[in-house]
Amino acid sequence: MKKKALYILAFLLPVQIIFIMFLAGYPELVENWYSRLLYPQFSKLMRYGHGFLPFSLGDLLYTLFGILILRWFIRRFKQKFKNSRFWVVDALAVLSVVYACFHIFWGFNYYRLPLHKALEIENDYTTEELHQLSEILITESNKLHNQLSENDSVSVVIPYSKNEIFKKTIEGYTNISKDFPELTYKGESLKRSLYSIPLSYMGFNGYLNPLTGEAQVNTQIVPYKIPTTASHEIGHQLGFAKENEANFIACLSTMNHPDAYFRYSGYTFALRYCLNELYRRDPEKFETLKAKLNPGILENYREVEEFWLAHQNPMEPVFQAFYNRFLIVNNQADGMKSYSYVVALLVNYFSEEKNRI
Repeated sequence: MKKKALYILAFLLPVQIIFIMFLAGYPELVENWYSRLLYPQFSKLMRYGHGFLPFSLGDLLYTLFGILILRWFIRRFKQKFKNSRFWVVDALAVLSVVYACFHIFWGFNYYRLPLHKALEIENDYTTEELHQLSEILITESNKLHNQLSENDSVSVVIPYSKNEIFKKTIEGYTNISKDFPELTYKGESLKRSLYSIPLSYMGFNGYLNPLTGEAQVNTQIVPYKIPTTASHEIGHQLGFAKENEANFIACLSTMNHPDAYFRYSGYTFALRYCLNELYRRDPEKFETLKAKLNPGILENYREVEEFWLAHQNPMEPVFQAFYNRFLIVNNQADGMKSYSYVVALLVNYFSEEKNRI
């Protein structure tokens, strides 16, 4: 019976893959039945179920999985990979279960409607619109920087502990849910990753554990970056699986936060995306706007770059390439380059806000 069950599970792996390929063509179906109806309910149950734990259950599960995978390979080497028919079926059966759990618990969100359609805004913009938004973000970033720093040449230092930053991150979602009910966050499960040091060398700020619904933050990163990183991971928890969409939601939450340090983190986060895109489109305008920035803002950017440079290693490109491939497989055709889509969301969001006023 056990052997028969393994064969059935192994057979279901390609069936699931075909089903996912089919479902990808019906984003409205995913949006209405999974992302808006089913996922919010059982994701809250998962967060309420173990969000109270002071440690990351998901990281412990990853550790256990790693040990089991290592043990599996050791056994295969000892057996000199004999009885391949059995262990191949065994491996495919396990992959089938993991693949199913990944999609049921969270992964179907990759195939929902693009966020600009859900928000009913455009996803294109002109260079002039980008330039205008960059001007707005620079003005607000400079204003906040002047408020929070001793002078315009020093970086802003967030005075909160990491636990306080996490609490304030959740407050940001409570605040923004008044205007965006779909961003209501209940059943908090925002945690420090047990693997923060390895994550730093892999080049990642954080991640969502799809099997437990926990938002994991790399707390080794520069504190100035933690508000947007934590907000980004909560965006994933709320069902916005794509990186660019979670970045946009992180901007919304932090830029509208009642705390000035969070607003500074959010505005300069959004500004960096816009300036990068402006540099690609019009280097001359980029240089003109860059000159308007307080030097202290550039210092904050430099601190972040120095952190990542200090953690560079020969394996980082491998991890980045693997993640890029993961994004492409999961309905993000441009891979990590798709992050630039956040600029389109920002430009059109601000345009809609301006029209409403």
